[in-house]
Amino acid sequence: MTTRHLSDTDLAAQPAAYWTGLAYEALIASTRAHLVELGFTQPQFWLLRNLSKRDISPDGHGMTIPELQQAMRTYIRPEDDLEAEAEALLERGFLTRDDRGRLWITESGDEARAEIRRHAPALRGRIHRGIDDADYVTTLKVLRQMIRNTGGTLP
Repeated sequence: MTTRHLSDTDLAAQPAAYWTGLAYEALIASTRAHLVELGFTQPQFWLLRNLSKRDISPDGHGMTIPELQQAMRTYIRPEDDLEAEAEALLERGFLTRDDRGRLWITESGDEARAEIRRHAPALRGRIHRGIDDADYVTTLKVLRQMIRNTGGTLP
């Protein structure tokens, strides 16, 4: 497959949604592939993060699958099956489930979460290769303005 060169004028006329969609899919695919190399899926990592008091969980209390789905609603993908992902983590001893159906992270689960996080700088480095921080910041500012311009909500 060949990629045709687009001039700055051509690029300025391109639809942002098309390019942000392509970028999103490429970034997700790359991130998920990297996590698989580490022995985890992205939803498994999210489960560990959301249940760890050393990460996203404010209190370290267990959560049910519906509570976790609600907590992850802004980034979970339609094909992600949190129940199946949790079962895999239960089998590995990274989670436990109480009699009310709440999932809890184990010490070994929290160690696994921390180990995965240690790989984040390398992943970021691969994604950001050839992009200086100033250009990255400008890109995010432009995207944030486009969100505002279209009535979207910023975090």
